[in-house]
Amino acid sequence: MTPPPPAVVPELDVSDLPTSLAFYVGEVGFVVAYERTEEGFAYLTLGDAHLMLETAEGEGRRFRTAPLERPFGRGINLQIRVEGVADLYDRLAARGRALLVPLEERWYARGDAEIGHRQFVVADPDGYLLRFFEPLGVRGVG
Repeated sequence: MTPPPPAVVPELDVSDLPTSLAFYVGEVGFVVAYERTEEGFAYLTLGDAHLMLETAEGEGRRFRTAPLERPFGRGINLQIRVEGVADLYDRLAARGRALLVPLEERWYARGDAEIGHRQFVVADPDGYLLRFFEPLGVRGVG
């Protein structure tokens, strides 16, 4: 039996589905779980991360409140947990991808502790910001 999808699955409008699939599948490592080619739609997974892509001008349904302008996804970044974040960073850097935040180690306050991430930020072909990370654990503060 197939497990249910996560409670939240982002759906991103993309300007060109083959270009986006080349990035998400070919470069990052997502897997196409299923497609509706007649609608320009693909459902992707990478470990526990799920993501839907749909051609902005395709035949599918549209959920928009304003015109779509580049870069898409302004004001949002998607945090995606991966294994081997340094390897992914090196792979994308070798392909010449603009890395908006280089690979770093960051600790974020959470109550009386901090949670650590090794992370970087890259923009996809339409400008959506993707923050790939792997957890470093939890440490006490002070």
